[in-house]
Amino acid sequence: MRVPKRLLLAAGVGLLSARRLLNAPFDLRGRSVLISGGSRGLGLALAREFAARGARLTLLARTAADLDRAAADLRGRGATVHTVTGDVTVDADVRRAVEEANRQHGRLDVVVNNAGIITVGPLENMTEEHFRESLEVNTLAPLRLTRAALPFLRARGGRVLIVASVGAKVGVPHLAPYSVSKFAVAGLGQALRSELAREGVGVTTVCPGLMRTGSPRHAGVTGQAEKEYALFATVDNAPVLSLDAAEAARRIVDALVRGDAETMVGGPALLLRYAQALAPQLTADLLALGGRLLPAPVPGAPTVPGSEAETRVTERNPIKQRAEADLNEGGPTVKPETT
Repeated sequence: MRVPKRLLLAAGVGLLSARRLLNAPFDLRGRSVLISGGSRGLGLALAREFAARGARLTLLARTAADLDRAAADLRGRGATVHTVTGDVTVDADVRRAVEEANRQHGRLDVVVNNAGIITVGPLENMTEEHFRESLEVNTLAPLRLTRAALPFLRARGGRVLIVASVGAKVGVPHLAPYSVSKFAVAGLGQALRSELAREGVGVTTVCPGLMRTGSPRHAGVTGQAEKEYALFATVDNAPVLSLDAAEAARRIVDALVRGDAETMVGGPALLLRYAQALAPQLTADLLALGGRLLPAPVPGAPTVPGSEAETRVTERNPIKQRAEADLNEGGPTVKPETT
């Protein structure tokens, strides 16, 4: 006997509603939250959101000056903040951050894997090193940080948040290393959730679309750098296509509190995910067409920070300027990076 599709849909909605009613939200009041890449961009927006819900914070990032500014911002909002200067690709730094978070706040309840890098440009200008570096920071660093924190998370029935991307569901042209690493980290999130559930540790993977975090100036850009950056920075700050960082942070933290396995963040990201699932061939053809319209490769072009590829068009974009100023993205760029 064939089961009507409407009945299956109703049953699915009912099960989802029942799950949310039966599962108590994860109360963040008094919890200790460690955020990698927490000094600027989305990391800082997430820190503000966690602090507003009563959490105590530890921020891990590479640049002490960025951490100092972020901590001052958060303390001005009444937050309890500790900072750790370190690199998520260095085991000793990761272990130190976990231990300091536990020591400073007397516990560690939540680990937010937010730090990441992105390189923009055509595949021909991407080297194997671009892929290796993206995998190291975007995929292996979350594994490293989560493993280091597990003894504390087990003791508290804690949570792990992995910030992936819509690029974890759809391979975007001129973002090949980024998409590869984000596909991998989404798989990591699924694997961790299924294995850590029996230990009482919840894992949530979020896949945001474009967000106005002010981070493009810290991205790596290769090929026709000025053109690549102009497109990336403009689209990233388009009001209809991109989501306000504070709103994105609210939705991401909501997903963690609910205990979602995986959540798409932003309407365009959700639409692209559904398009890929329902019409993969058409989506692939449209992305291929879009790729043909992007700037052509330049043999031997170096990779430079977005801040070095600024033009008057991007530099004077008022939406971009506001995001950079609000989310601590205006300082000197040490290395192509986005968090």
